[in-house]
Amino acid sequence: MAACVRALRGCARLPVSASSRRCSALSRARGQYTSQKVRRTFIEFFTEQHRHRAVPSAPVRPRGDPSLLFVNAGMNQFKPILLGCADPRSEMASYQRVVNSQKCVRAGGKHNDLDDVGRDVYHHTFFEMLGNWSFGDYFKVEACAMAWHLLTEVYEIPAERLYVSYFSGDAASGLPADEETRHIWLSLGLRPDHVLPFGMKDNFWEMGETGPCGPCTEIHYDHVGTRNAAALVNADSPDVVEIWNLVFMQYNREGDGGLRALPQCSVDTGMGLERLLTVLQGKRSNYDTDLFTPLLSAIHQCSRAPAYSGRTEQTDAGRVDMAYRVVADHVRTLSVCIADGVYPGMTGAELVLRRILRRAVRFSTEVLHAPEGALASLVPTVAHILGDAYPELHAETGRIMEIINVNEAQFLSSLKQGRRVIDRTLSKMDRDAVNFPAAVAWSLHRNLGFPLDLIDLMLEERNMAVDKHGVEQLAAEQEQLQSQSEGGAEERGLHMDLQSLAELQSRGVPHTNDSPKYSYSLQHNGTYVFSPCRASVLALYCNQSLVSEVSEGQRCGMVLDQTCFYAEQGGQMHDQGYFTKDGLQDVLFPVECVRLAGGYVVHEITAAETLRTGDQIQLHVDETQRLACMVKHTATHVLNFALRELLGSGVVQRGSHVTADRLRFDFSYKASLNVSQLQEVERMVQDIIHQNDVVHMQEVPLARANQIAGLRTVDEVYPDPVRVVSVGVAASELLSNQKHKHTSVELCCGTHLLQTGGIGDFVIVSERQMVKGISRIIAVTGEDAKQAREAGQVLLQEVEALTARIATDHTPSLATAQRLSKEVGLLTDAVESTPIPQWQRRDLQTRLKALQRSSNTTIRKLEMKEAAAKAKELLNRHSNKAVLVDTLETDSISVVMKTVNQLSERAPDSLIMLLSYLQPSGRVLCACQVPKGQAAVSASEWALAVCSRLGGNAGGSATVAKGVGTATDVTDLLEMMHWAEEFAHNKRQQTTN
Repeated sequence: MAACVRALRGCARLPVSASSRRCSALSRARGQYTSQKVRRTFIEFFTEQHRHRAVPSAPVRPRGDPSLLFVNAGMNQFKPILLGCADPRSEMASYQRVVNSQKCVRAGGKHNDLDDVGRDVYHHTFFEMLGNWSFGDYFKVEACAMAWHLLTEVYEIPAERLYVSYFSGDAASGLPADEETRHIWLSLGLRPDHVLPFGMKDNFWEMGETGPCGPCTEIHYDHVGTRNAAALVNADSPDVVEIWNLVFMQYNREGDGGLRALPQCSVDTGMGLERLLTVLQGKRSNYDTDLFTPLLSAIHQCSRAPAYSGRTEQTDAGRVDMAYRVVADHVRTLSVCIADGVYPGMTGAELVLRRILRRAVRFSTEVLHAPEGALASLVPTVAHILGDAYPELHAETGRIMEIINVNEAQFLSSLKQGRRVIDRTLSKMDRDAVNFPAAVAWSLHRNLGFPLDLIDLMLEERNMAVDKHGVEQLAAEQEQLQSQSEGGAEERGLHMDLQSLAELQSRGVPHTNDSPKYSYSLQHNGTYVFSPCRASVLALYCNQSLVSEVSEGQRCGMVLDQTCFYAEQGGQMHDQGYFTKDGLQDVLFPVECVRLAGGYVVHEITAAETLRTGDQIQLHVDETQRLACMVKHTATHVLNFALRELLGSGVVQRGSHVTADRLRFDFSYKASLNVSQLQEVERMVQDIIHQNDVVHMQEVPLARANQIAGLRTVDEVYPDPVRVVSVGVAASELLSNQKHKHTSVELCCGTHLLQTGGIGDFVIVSERQMVKGISRIIAVTGEDAKQAREAGQVLLQEVEALTARIATDHTPSLATAQRLSKEVGLLTDAVESTPIPQWQRRDLQTRLKALQRSSNTTIRKLEMKEAAAKAKELLNRHSNKAVLVDTLETDSISVVMKTVNQLSERAPDSLIMLLSYLQPSGRVLCACQVPKGQAAVSASEWALAVCSRLGGNAGGSATVAKGVGTATDVTDLLEMMHWAEEFAHNKRQQTTN
């Protein structure tokens, strides 16, 4: 580890404040520091005095990291560097000293502060993390000295109020105490009783179950002062709080739980701006700083609650101050997330954001008594406070307000619906029951977004509680299902570990030259020719280590000097194909997957024969699959351009995925596209296809590429130089011509057609809003598009033919009407499930809904007519009977119910049950009705008794019920009729007695 300890390079010994410094300096500073100044001072300290590069905050939606719901720490965007897999051509690969203020959200997943927000004065779902990093540059000495200088000399925090912790070691892990860090702090002038040892829980930081990790040293601040507060460090005291954590990345946690020394050591620090601000502004609560006070004032203005007074727990009558804190915190989180493209929805981060919004709405409306729309009205205040640091808040204010308002209205509607569900459930439960069904509570929570604590409160009033154990079980099952669905092939693949990557680099193994993936040409006859590619095996990776040889049947990763295979990236799936080995031309080695790892292209294979490093091979890409991906990728670019042209500059790409079969494109837009918009997008794409424009691909320095007018980018780390893909106009012309030319131009590493005509045809087969404000398009091309159009025409003809048949049959029988209605249903299913143009699907669905409504009306009228006739016939046969049980010839339970109802209207004092026996199935339909208010027998009890004897089930209310059962023959049915009549008579007699 000595290699990680460097001299204080470029950083002179920094002066340390005397422990006797008076607090007056801090008092003076309190009036000087606004949140903007504190943030700016931090950045300037590291950029101007210590040669750090200022890096913008990453969006809170993680870049290509499925293990995270949100960016929850400053280091998230730098994980590729720490994991050794940063693209060597990217700007990130050159980072050595970096500083930034990172937007973080901790709600859901491993780090979840949602339930604590509002209860105290320092938890948040959204916060800002100030941090500085060193990637293989400086280490412990410099990091500690810089931190101490900034806190005590620049921010002028009294040294005697600061305590530091260091790692005390862990015998079980074989880790020694970090005495080096302890000596550094002592050398900087800290008193020994202010330098405190702690174990793994507090002072050993890990990225996750695996990955870079190491000891950390934390800086704590004593709000009280003039005492020795060492005993309160890491004791959950609100008086002594951690403000800065310096993590020393020295190890890598392996899959087996072991630790290995990292090839290079890094520094990762994080200091919460909100907590630092309380210190510098002389406050005890984060909510009393200027990050929150304007918001709290705005909340007071739009609510009917008393002004915020900072109370907690028992002193906070009616939880009013808690509600202030919840609303203030949550509207910041909502604003930042929505501005970064995370919208309230039903899965993952979107589901968490939905819960945050609904929690905020509930506290706003129910505790603060604010009117609907008050939550959205706070967004401009959030933008005013944070917009200087994060300008996207100003740009997206209108969109944020609209999304909050729409979701608030939906939730308030759900609240009413949820209350009805609770009332209905309670009415059916045994009066002695104390536990509310877990399944109902979970359904309310999962499907209607009902907060579980709200269900608790509503049940508390009725001396009931939710079955907590059952809810926890259902939540665990849901989490398991979600983790299984999120795993998949991506998790099952080989992932080259950090040590093996470092070993490749130390051996001098050059990064893979994958430029041959772009080596293809278009012939005059319209066919593509892909250049052959020979390569040398440079490394083999098996069982988490580099090996020189693999045997037949072994699964391994293979690194070559060059490759023509496309590794999965940029939303395009990897190439498929195989390779042959010199001397074994008849043995094919299928390539299962192709991935990028730190500049190396790793081909995942199962060896068909012995394979050794140094072997010469011939690569063969599956040209059909590759060409299909090229078609879809170019079509995706053209679609992106068409959407922006049609819908305006507010359209922002939110994700895409290209496979050989189809393309998927996610984008921000306020609503689902209507029929005419879908038709117009398709027409615009087809126009570009028919123009057969040249697709230009050119590598351009990243800074130059960003000067291209109309350039489309997504939130990714791009290599430098970057590949510019433009349709119809070359990048060089776009750069030389100042006028914006309306064409598709994007930064993209994918493989593309050379002319747009190769797309052939284009059809949008699906378009829907995934969540409010984010739409997803699925489209097909070429022959698949042609087939979709043909299928659409066939379905159109079927709909028109069915419409004509229904229109010409003016006096249908009930059986005919029911048959036609069934045909409408089958055709509706076909329209829903068949790949056809989405605009045509919407049109046909509208027509079929109208047909279904018309058919249902006809059936209801015919059923009423038939029921009236049958009721009249039955009444003539059973006049003045107290209990009427008989059979009816119909295969419709609706007719049985309507006939029972007609009979009840004409004989209001009778108990009536009708049974219909269906042959040859033996199925029995049952319906019954009893007079309102009579106490003899309930309809549901009667129907259940009868249907249970017939091996079936029934349900309903006290007055009306229905069910089904099975009878072996007519005799069996007649016996059951007699039993049903006796059952009702006996019940009546028991009541009379």
